[in-house]
Amino acid sequence: MDRNTLNARTQKIQAEIPKLTNTLYALDLTDSKDYPQNYEELSTDAALRAEHIACSLRNLIYAANLVPKPVLMKKAAAIQGITITQTSNMVMITLPGLMPKKYRHSNPSFVTEPLYQCLSDYADGHELLHFHECVVCFSHQYDRNLSSRRVRDYDNLECKQILDTAAAFLMKDDTGLLCDVYHCTRLGTEDCTVLTVMEKNCFPDWLKSHQYSLDEVSDFS
Repeated sequence: MDRNTLNARTQKIQAEIPKLTNTLYALDLTDSKDYPQNYEELSTDAALRAEHIACSLRNLIYAANLVPKPVLMKKAAAIQGITITQTSNMVMITLPGLMPKKYRHSNPSFVTEPLYQCLSDYADGHELLHFHECVVCFSHQYDRNLSSRRVRDYDNLECKQILDTAAAFLMKDDTGLLCDVYHCTRLGTEDCTVLTVMEKNCFPDWLKSHQYSLDEVSDFS
């Protein structure tokens, strides 16, 4: 990449930083109890702007051939807290809390690219389960110390791209003929999303062991 192009891309990213700073400043001045709607919109805007900046910086690094993509994505996965664990009949993936898909700054590659690399690295050292038919469970956990207004409708979350990424490694196909999708919301100590893929006959026992009474709301599709 020539110097002029590199500078132009860097300046474009720099122009986004004051916007993020201004949003954070407004957020700091907004009372979440008195103006919950404003606080929600500002916090979401700040998070999505930060994701947009991160993805733009990644693309700059790729284009300039500064760091190999697998190396950068492995570090991004570690920073985001993406982990993979496997038992004899299911695979569990811990992800950051998923953001709404309806906002213009939303960029699913912020999560899907590190997730893809994490799955690829895990597959290099482990024999990953591969499901012909399965149930996929999205457990959306929210920090119970923050406003319950933060809880999103399931159809507003960026789940499809996450499922597509996981399916490439774990499933024959994520068509509805072979894959059932279940969502639940629970309160916990931090925001995160846990994606669990399992054989269909394992789902009843999994569901029974993951009942959280009033802390959980579920949806099965």
